[in-house]
Amino acid sequence: MGIGLNFWGVRGSIACPSPNHVRFGGNTSCLEINAGTERIILDAGTGLRELGNQFIRDDVRRASILLTHTHWDHINGFPFFKPAYIANRRFRIMAGHLNSRGVRDILSGQMAEPTFPVPLEAMRAELDFQDFAAGDAFDLVPGVHVRTAQLNHPNRATGYRIEHGGKAVCYVTDTEHIIGKPDQSVLGLIEGADLVVYDSTYTDEEFPEHIGWGHSTWQEAVRLCRSSNVKRLAIFHHDPDHDDKFMEAIEAEAKTLWSETFVAREKMSLRID
Repeated sequence: MGIGLNFWGVRGSIACPSPNHVRFGGNTSCLEINAGTERIILDAGTGLRELGNQFIRDDVRRASILLTHTHWDHINGFPFFKPAYIANRRFRIMAGHLNSRGVRDILSGQMAEPTFPVPLEAMRAELDFQDFAAGDAFDLVPGVHVRTAQLNHPNRATGYRIEHGGKAVCYVTDTEHIIGKPDQSVLGLIEGADLVVYDSTYTDEEFPEHIGWGHSTWQEAVRLCRSSNVKRLAIFHHDPDHDDKFMEAIEAEAKTLWSETFVAREKMSLRID
């Protein structure tokens, strides 16, 4: 009755495959959640390509894709999601940050000439595009409840709380905090969660030079989680300039500050029971 998680992409802004980004990974945001029989994909960054290959090997034919927002690093794996090109598959794609333009329009535009050669219509799977308003709550299927909240990010973004079998996982990226003023929307979303995956693009020392860019710090994540009775924190959405050596130093410092903190790594798997 628990929740399983697989990290397929943990990087932010741009994919960075290089010898200096091996231990933590270079693909952008993509998290797989298994809640009972329901497969949930959080964001469609470049990590979605390898997840799609795994879906084909496992013959997974149905899943829900929940997007935080539609900046490039969170959707540019979608055109390379092979299961979407196979008939007799069904994927529900949902977003809560768009107003006049729907999520289908955005993803179709990403795959339109002259920036991409294969149109959305080439996908043979049944694609069900659904828009909602950040702050809504809904059941994906009976027993899998989703709560959402609007995040502080340019062009808006949505945070998610997924509940199943008495357990709760929160996915809070991309969001920017205000120094000394905890985000009440985030606090309400993550209260008592078993795990929070949080936008930790910067350190507190780096943050002042990036105010307005729409991201947060791992130290702010610790502050929010400890004040909200969260059990564990996953540092996520690593800056592309933070190589393996830098991330190892962050993890060591973070564990000193709060032992229930870890840095998310590509291909990492967890189970919350």
